[in-house]
Amino acid sequence: MSERKPVTLPRLAGMKEAGEPIVMVTAYDYPSAQIAEEAGVDIVLVGDSAAMVVLGYPGTEAVSMEEMVMLGRAVRRGLRTPLMVGDMPMGSYEASNELAVHSAQRLVKETGCQTVKLEAGGTSVERARAIVRAGIPVMGHVGLTPQSATALGGYRTQGKTVQSAIRLCEDALALQSVGCFSIVFEAVPAAVAEAIVEKLEVPTIGIGAGPATDGQVLVFHDLLGITTGRTAKFVKRYAGVHEAMLDGVTQFAAEVRSRHFPEPDHVYGVEPAELAEFRLYLDQESLASRKAWDWEPLP
Repeated sequence: MSERKPVTLPRLAGMKEAGEPIVMVTAYDYPSAQIAEEAGVDIVLVGDSAAMVVLGYPGTEAVSMEEMVMLGRAVRRGLRTPLMVGDMPMGSYEASNELAVHSAQRLVKETGCQTVKLEAGGTSVERARAIVRAGIPVMGHVGLTPQSATALGGYRTQGKTVQSAIRLCEDALALQSVGCFSIVFEAVPAAVAEAIVEKLEVPTIGIGAGPATDGQVLVFHDLLGITTGRTAKFVKRYAGVHEAMLDGVTQFAAEVRSRHFPEPDHVYGVEPAELAEFRLYLDQESLASRKAWDWEPLP
């Protein structure tokens, strides 16, 4: 089996042209990046969803650039072939083009990601243009954009009315026009996404946007069943990792408490003669009477 070549922007464009589905997952640390690498995915997003699934924040808004950089560095160490996308956290690009370019440059320089992603249309289109002109490829994101979920009325499907569908289409076309190499569609009715995708030339990635997009993405912890509780309608669990981890840790705790762990297979041995000599040393009367402050290193 030949070794996979690194995924590049021309490769993604070629996949779209050939009708070859693009596989994208999120990853937030070295082990998850290794899994994505071995599974042969095409794109890995170090998403700001890390705020909730690995850092314990109630939403994506709280995650900082410092935290995204730390997570991105870990992911980079585990990847060789997938294209790596760094999510720009809230507050790192909205205020000005200068801030947007500086933040994008920092994310690329300090994590090793090849591209960055930012949310929404509107002002973000101008920020995307500035970043692209600075030489950094940008992935756009339309539909449900978690960083601005409050303004959108919460975590709700977008594009269900004529007005919102038109706005979504205009945002996607605007992002394409300023040079975004790809656009994520999140929580959009399948028929609406299909109609808009037909108007676009760049690869599109869907998450809750139906089958018409050029690829699909899911959050690593969602698709593996690491997260628990209520999940979005578009999430499909491909494994039950949370249950397996819980069973493992519960069994470990039970064996420690019942003194069944460690077993002989899990301990190190020592030569009997060495142990006997060591015991003679411990049995010395002078050893037992020495105070803690009397100890000196052996010669």
